[in-house]
Amino acid sequence: MRIAKDDVPVRIDVPGATARQQTGFGDVTGYGAMGAEFFSFGAGTDITELLHGLEGDCCQSPHWGYVVQGAITALYAGGDEETARTGDLFYWPPGHSVRAEEDTDIVMFSPQAEHGAVIDHISRQVAT
Repeated sequence: MRIAKDDVPVRIDVPGATARQQTGFGDVTGYGAMGAEFFSFGAGTDITELLHGLEGDCCQSPHWGYVVQGAITALYAGGDEETARTGDLFYWPPGHSVRAEEDTDIVMFSPQAEHGAVIDHISRQVAT
């Protein structure tokens, strides 16, 4: 799920401040501590091969995030794809990989234990 900033409903609009809120943007039920992450990807980076060996050969952690600059495509286990671009908010449910369409910086919030395990797996993959 992705949403452009201008499509996020305005809840407060007063001189000097605007607050936008998209409700129903994923579910954190059952997750403990969250991690805050900043990722930079070079154009063409595709992490799909690095996820092999994980359940379903995909990242099984959900992520909520923001594209600071660039464009990144979520590749879902069922074959669907969705591209988030500069200024977009996104939610990626478990069962995905990603590919950077151009040089891209993103900020994400993820369940710490689940995504930590994925990051550890990728670290082992790139070390071999």
